[in-house]
Amino acid sequence: MRSIARPDKNQRTVYNGHKRVHALKFQSIALPNGLSGNLFGPVEGCRHDAAMLRESQLLNLLERFAHTQAGDVLCLYGDPAYPLRPQLIGPYREGDFPLITDEMKLFNKAMSRVHISVDWLFGDVANYFKFIDYKKNLKIGMSAVGKQYIVSALFRNIITCLYGNTTCKYFELDPPTLHDYLQ
Repeated sequence: MRSIARPDKNQRTVYNGHKRVHALKFQSIALPNGLSGNLFGPVEGCRHDAAMLRESQLLNLLERFAHTQAGDVLCLYGDPAYPLRPQLIGPYREGDFPLITDEMKLFNKAMSRVHISVDWLFGDVANYFKFIDYKKNLKIGMSAVGKQYIVSALFRNIITCLYGNTTCKYFELDPPTLHDYLQ
């Protein structure tokens, strides 16, 4: 979610009541090699994450392509707001199961440590391109706010290919070369 200046018109469309800000939302996959993949958006700040997931068609892509050559299903770990699917898992929640076992609690704890890498990637984009983090200048109708974020995320991926980042070092997985990334 990227905060923007309060627009003169259609304020409700971009207002996110949960975070209490006017915003545009993006969905992306944080890859262990330090890149952001499958960037989708912008969508209105009022849109729920599950609706954005449905619009992005990401689950359809995962159903078609997220499996090993042996046929085993590969999956992403997602936010609790996303629906659970074979290709998209999330933390175990109290209301979903009659009893949360110790193993489930350990899984949640282990995945919460890994999940922080998602915040690192999104934070990197804003840290390298500060202008996308200054909401007073992000005015819909006055500039291409959504495109600015997309271009910034792509340039951050390029920087990662050249120099790495915290995420790829954490997972000990090198990003692709710039040549491979741009092909």
